[in-house]
Amino acid sequence: MLRANYPLEARGLRKSYAGKVVVDGVDLALAPGECYGLLGPNGAGKTTTLRLCLGLTAPDAGEIRLLGADVITEPRRARARVGVVPQADNLDPDFTVEENLLVYGRYFGIAAREMRARIPMLLEFAGLSARSQARINTLSGGMKRRLTLARALVNDPDLIFLDEPTTGLDPQARHLIWGRLKQLLAERKTIFLTTHFMDEAERLCDRLSVLDHGRIVATGAPRELIAGHIEPQVVEVYGEGVFEWAEQHARALAERCERSGETVFCYTRDASRLVHDLEGRRELRYLHRHANLEDVFLKLTGRELRD
Repeated sequence: MLRANYPLEARGLRKSYAGKVVVDGVDLALAPGECYGLLGPNGAGKTTTLRLCLGLTAPDAGEIRLLGADVITEPRRARARVGVVPQADNLDPDFTVEENLLVYGRYFGIAAREMRARIPMLLEFAGLSARSQARINTLSGGMKRRLTLARALVNDPDLIFLDEPTTGLDPQARHLIWGRLKQLLAERKTIFLTTHFMDEAERLCDRLSVLDHGRIVATGAPRELIAGHIEPQVVEVYGEGVFEWAEQHARALAERCERSGETVFCYTRDASRLVHDLEGRRELRYLHRHANLEDVFLKLTGRELRD
């Protein structure tokens, strides 16, 4: 039985294309006012899961309830109080910044007069008040992304889907977007976020799931996942002879070691002996740090490149 008080809940979602299983029995539930993250390598099924939850793709099996409506039987009603920021900006280049918001409001049946009254607030939120009459092709990538986020808010949604919202942005633009998302969370909006940036997920998400080969392999708060799946300290070692050193010494000094490219990653609960050993080896360089969400992600999904 799906819970009506949850903005989004799905159970047993399955989807295949040409005999290949893309989403394989996914269960998820978003509590009101939380930021929930869905992480996974390329091809893991993240975007398909989002499309299923929005009623844009029909599932082969499963149940989905979105803001009190059954997505499978009532997709339009379900999406009425939802905002969506897609992976790629699909702004209309023939319209100005203001016109993009005005036209988008029509899809939700918002009268032009009401929409014009909302636009100044949306532009201020996006930091684009001075660019209301600008054409889309004159905006930077960060400005376009902020406008796409503002456009997703024209219907004052209760739930916002963000599919990799900061991909391709410089650090300044990413931090500005993060600030805007935190503002939405402070207003008790619910956010469903997919991202490849582990620092973004760690910074924004109250709870997240890792999706791999269409299945959820772990769920929890970022700190809970780090504490539960990975040793607390990491020493990255590289330099001439690093692999020989690892074979002869590292395994006795760390609980676990992994090789990736030209670096050996040593995972341990106490790095003091390991660091002491490395300090006496001039041919090697190292970085000692706390474990993070990226370490968990790589342990759960592997280091192999996904195309």
